[in-house]
Order: sequence, then C-alpha cells, then structure tokens
Amino acid sequence: MVQFHIQPDSEIPASTQLLNQIWYAITSRQFPPGHRLPSTRALAMQTGLHRNTISKVYRHLEEDGLVESRAGSGIYVRAQPSMRNPAPIPILEKYPQAERIVQNSLDELLKAGCSLNQARELFLAEIDWRLRSSARVLVTVPADDIGAGKLMVDELEQSIQRPVQLVPLEELAQVLEQTPAGTVVTTRYFIARAEAIAAPKSVRVIPIDIYDYAKEIQLLKKLPKGTNLGMVSLSSGILRAAEVIAYSLRGDELLVMSAQLGDTYKLNAIVKSAQVIISFDQASFPAVKAAVQAAREDIIRPPQLICSENYISEKSIDFLKRELGL
Repeated sequence: MVQFHIQPDSEIPASTQLLNQIWYAITSRQFPPGHRLPSTRALAMQTGLHRNTISKVYRHLEEDGLVESRAGSGIYVRAQPSMRNPAPIPILEKYPQAERIVQNSLDELLKAGCSLNQARELFLAEIDWRLRSSARVLVTVPADDIGAGKLMVDELEQSIQRPVQLVPLEELAQVLEQTPAGTVVTTRYFIARAEAIAAPKSVRVIPIDIYDYAKEIQLLKKLPKGTNLGMVSLSSGILRAAEVIAYSLRGDELLVMSAQLGDTYKLNAIVKSAQVIISFDQASFPAVKAAVQAAREDIIRPPQLICSENYISEKSIDFLKRELGL
C-alpha cells in the first residue's frame, strides 16, 4: 500500500505535497488505471490533513483528467493514453534534454537500490533545500577588508537581481544562528573559514573566483622608469596586494601612491601628482574621474586613467546563477 507523507515544516503547501504524491503514484503505475483511491477518511487518518483538503485535491485530479468519481463507489484512476506526462510540460520545449537527465538520474538511484518512493523523497528534499538556500544570499569577508565585500555585493546584486547581505566573517556564526537558511558566498581565500562556520548549520558555501588583474600586471611591467603611479580601490586588501606586486616587479623604479575610496586627501594627492592612475574596481572609477575634473586647474597634464574589469569573474557569476536556480 502506498504511504503518503506530509512534511509540516516544508515551504510547499500540504495540499500541493499530497497532490504531487498522488500524481506520482498514478504516473508511476503504483496506482494503475482502474485503481480505487483511498477514501478521504482513510487518507485523513494517514496524513493528518482535513478531509475537505483531500476532497479539493481529488477534485483537482479529476479536473486534470487523471481520476474519475463513481457515484456511491469512490474515486478511481482513469485510463490514460500516455501515463508519463498527462499534460504537456512547457519546460521541455526550452530544455528538451531535461527529461532524459531526470530519467537517467532516477535509473541510477534505482540501480543503487532505492525504491521509487525513496527516490522521490530524495529529489523533493534536494529541491526543497535548494529553494530555501536560494531565498537568501550572504557575502562574507573579514572585517578588515570589508571593502572587498562591498564590491562583491554590488556586482552580485546587479547580476542576480536580488538583495545580497554583507556579513563580516567574524559575525557569520551569529547571523546564521538567527536565520540558518541561505547561501554564503565568499572568495576562495576565505572558503575554509566560511565552511567551518556554515557546514554545521547545513548552510551551503559557494566560492567565487576574482579578476586576475593580468592586464594591469602587464601594464606595470611596461611603465617607464620613474613613472608616478596612483592606485585606487574600495578594497584595502586589493591595494595591499597591488603594492606588493608593484614593488616585486619594479622595485624602486616606480613611485607608487595608493588611496582607498573615501580617503579624499590621499585621492586628491594622487590626482595632482600621478601620471597613471589605476582604479582596481569599477566602483572607484567614477570618484577618480570626478577628482580629476575637480582638480583640472591644478593639473598641468591630466593623468592616464585605467579601470579594471569586474571584481567577480563572469564564470563565477554564471555558476552562482545556476546554483541559485536563476
């Protein structure tokens, strides 16, 4: 006898859970054509749902042509020309390979010893978990480089079109205690620390790759000796790394000045003296251009302005979208 289970803590309504399970029992031939469905009373005792709710589910199935009501006898499964898909599934027009992928995955589970009911529970549990995880996206980085986190938040919100919360790594455990469901995003540098906090709470962590700054490194190598180079970023971590790289490549051949976005004094000093200014993120570039424009009367020759590409790699953005089901 098929057993139906309702998960009360699921975001999926109880009536929808029951509808999906009965539909599955019919399409998988666990309830073959002509089979009499359990009475509303028996199903209410098994699932804990109200008989009126079950009656609505049965009416829905009848409207879809899956079952028929026989006066004084009960609800019976109707014979179907094709039991796999009682109605066209629009998504298959866009993703024609989807049905084969699902079938292959199900076949593998059955070969491994799972029953159809167990496979269904696995699929539903995974989908339910991913839906809950995708409902909230958090970016985490250490507090001493919160600027890098702001860059990630700005770029992610533009790409995935949903709010993203910035949480210092030192506060992540406290935030997840209050709202455990979600997806944590961080760079690969901090993935181990983030996973150590999130894994015990069954919260997934997705690492992202950042821009490699290969073009900027090539530029550093080619700058004439004695060039006054300005470097600007929202992230203090990016600036520290850039200064180390510049010194390791050119030693004292270049005069390097750096300013974090928001430090007006240092930014103005760079604008007035630098021959080349690199904005290591797109968030800083408008401020650099505005500072150059404001100081134009004090500048004999405007500096060459260079802006880096997005901080997060396009490949990581695409991967994150897939993981969030976008």
